[in-house]
Amino acid sequence: MKLILLGPPGAGKGTQAVRLVKHFGIPQISTGDILRKAVKGGTELGTLAKTYMDKGDLVPDEVVIGIIRERLQEPDCGKGYILDGFPRTIAQAEALDEMLDKMDAKIDHVVNIAVADEEIIKRLTGRRTCPNCGAGYHVYFDPPKEEGICDKCGGKLIQRDDDKEETIRARLDVYRRQTEPLIAYYENKGLLRTVPGEGNMEEIFDAILKAVGGNP
Repeated sequence: MKLILLGPPGAGKGTQAVRLVKHFGIPQISTGDILRKAVKGGTELGTLAKTYMDKGDLVPDEVVIGIIRERLQEPDCGKGYILDGFPRTIAQAEALDEMLDKMDAKIDHVVNIAVADEEIIKRLTGRRTCPNCGAGYHVYFDPPKEEGICDKCGGKLIQRDDDKEETIRARLDVYRRQTEPLIAYYENKGLLRTVPGEGNMEEIFDAILKAVGGNP
């Protein structure tokens, strides 16, 4: 099963990808995770990527496409995979199509998780992270026992630069202009499956499984 997850930042693609990984036994390929790891490691790529991410801009195609090309050739992708955060533009989608053609493979379904902008902003501005141990919290949905303090190590929680409202609105604007056209692109190919992304996580997951023909 080869899947692509679409949706605005904060739509819950990562959360649902984890569930899909367990259900189908295939890896999640998240460009966001790969890039954040590079940023944290202070690599040359990470430093370059951070300048774009902090402004809410997309990382250049040549960087992302190179990462994906290498990842798809690894053995654990043999039975399929879940692409989370890629493609983000028509150019990336066309590059992916070209790569898959050369590999004699194809995408089975493209799942579009639809969420309203104001819900996205509430979700993302509420996220907090502990820089010491990496634990994550949310001021509305999963708050720490003591405000601003990590339950696990007592560290001071921070809000990532790319979770600030100004940056989120910039990211949503970029999404509308550059990524949303993918909905029509994959709809024309007969691959698009749109599901509502607000509400109970289990219900959203069941809707995704139904859309792609998986058994709940």
